Amino acid sequence: MQYNADNPEQYVDQLPDDRKEAIGKLRKSILDNLPEGFVETVSYGMIGYVVPHSIYPKGYHCDPKLPLPFMNIASQKNYIALYHMGIYGNKKLLDWFVNEYVLSFKSKPDMGKGCFRFKKPDRIPYQLIGELAAKISVTDWIKIYEQNRITKPSN
Repeated sequence: MQYNADNPEQYVDQLPDDRKEAIGKLRKSILDNLPEGFVETVSYGMIGYVVPHSIYPKGYHCDPKLPLPFMNIASQKNYIALYHMGIYGNKKLLDWFVNEYVLSFKSKPDMGKGCFRFKKPDRIPYQLIGELAAKISVTDWIKIYEQNRITKPSN
């Protein structure tokens, strides 16, 4: 689901009450731990944490007008989602997160390549997501992004 919002507060205001609390806790956990340089915004109809153009002028290769995405959180129809591009580009980080999640919940997370789906707010590892947010600096994220970026050969 996409919400029409210009800023994270507008996004949260549109959520059903049961989702507002969970998204609020996620935002707090991320913002309390996010390394300096990342900026909270609305991107792709979700709350996003990005590397602004002032730090990475190239922007996102799919659309250079957009800042480089790092993390997003969203209220989808049947779940709350966490999208983390660093996990997609760093297998050690992915393995760490999955192992820590299993220690807390005794099961693997519901996930895609860089997406975690939380159908129940009591299964959201807020503290662990805060730790995840802290694990990659802006500089490290730019390096990971550039190392993993696939460029098409020019004709």
